[in-house]
Amino acid sequence: MDEVDSQLEHVDCTKLFFTDLNGRLMNLSVNKHKIGDIFENGVGFDGSSIAGFANVEHSDRILMPDADSLWQIPFEEEKVGFFIANVLNEQGAPAAVDPRTILQEVVRGAEEEFGFRFLVGPEHEFFLLNGDEFALTAKRGFPSDVHTDRAGYFHSTPHDKGQAIRQQITDVLERCGIVYEKSHHEVTPSQHEINLECTDPVSAADRTLLFTYVAQRVAQENGFYASFMPKPFKEHNRNAFHMHLSIQDSEGTNLFYDEGADQNLSIVARQFIAGIIKYARETSVVMASTVNSYKAYVVEKEAPIVRGWGFRNRSSMVRVPYTTSPSATRIELRNPDPAGNVYLQMATLIAMGLQGIREKLANGIPDKGSTYDRDYKMKVWDERFLPRTFYEALVEAERSDFLKGFLGDKLYDNFMTLKIQEWEDDRVHISGREQRQYLSI
Repeated sequence: MDEVDSQLEHVDCTKLFFTDLNGRLMNLSVNKHKIGDIFENGVGFDGSSIAGFANVEHSDRILMPDADSLWQIPFEEEKVGFFIANVLNEQGAPAAVDPRTILQEVVRGAEEEFGFRFLVGPEHEFFLLNGDEFALTAKRGFPSDVHTDRAGYFHSTPHDKGQAIRQQITDVLERCGIVYEKSHHEVTPSQHEINLECTDPVSAADRTLLFTYVAQRVAQENGFYASFMPKPFKEHNRNAFHMHLSIQDSEGTNLFYDEGADQNLSIVARQFIAGIIKYARETSVVMASTVNSYKAYVVEKEAPIVRGWGFRNRSSMVRVPYTTSPSATRIELRNPDPAGNVYLQMATLIAMGLQGIREKLANGIPDKGSTYDRDYKMKVWDERFLPRTFYEALVEAERSDFLKGFLGDKLYDNFMTLKIQEWEDDRVHISGREQRQYLSI
């Protein structure tokens, strides 16, 4: 506590951060001078007001900060003490609906059962837009000047108007001790990507919360709005949340690499990939968790549409990137987007792969060429594909013993209740497009 007190001495405010089941960032400001009491007893809050956490009859929940997650964030206007917190129930035990606890349990179970340790490196994509969320949604459709630039992939300044914002984001992160690998303008106008160094899954998920908070605060300080919405623009690519993952043993040896195997890809890696492919449809509602997410699964827009895998193939759902380094041998999962709950996404990715290893699954033939170019006879329900609608993903999740098994009954039920209500709200919504198309009938 002396170290924590010393670090908090120079911050202007202290906040405890966590996510609801939807993945939305929540925070509670606390008195930094009371942090010792908070670490001993936690701080209570109303769980019934947080999506998916509790009902009004049993609503008391406790936030317990994790001392290892403390960052000091140096914004222009203030310095923020940032803690990640676990959610506890009324008795002080880990809450069954806390997404961070689920990820911690999956990681711990993998080490106990297999001796596995994971490295995860997410890719963070976002749009940098003019205005704010209220101005951008006040009118029907976006205003014509919503875009901050018309630049494309790897374009430089002066065409890339967001370069200075990306630099500020990475500067703030580096002063927090977070090292970034690269940043660049993405394919779509106003779209940007920043990649951080890989780390263990829980730290990577915690860091994603930090990244989102910093990106949105820095954008706001400069008069812009950073949006992680999956598919804001019909004609452009989506925001993705690609996750790179590898497995190490206790000695740090990469278990995805096998010098004598085809393409140096081990049996462990192939079985892990096979598990992801087998369970991709029934876990899709975790990886792509909004109605809007499924507007992105279209041909030639860089989102995977087929359940499959491939070497270096960017149209594949699971991609094995090219590398000459045994330690860098990894897989890349390309179907998630940043609207989901990052703790659940990472827990699900690991759980799918481990199940493939348990079942000793074969991962099949890798994708050859673009999966977009195949001549498919399209059907309403086609299990070769990832779900193409939110409803289809919900049906698959509702049928899934696998998803319920590792999430647990309580979290699964609460999560599905949220998602079914989201689908129902969208189902009965009358859009402007419907009015224009059918009013003349």
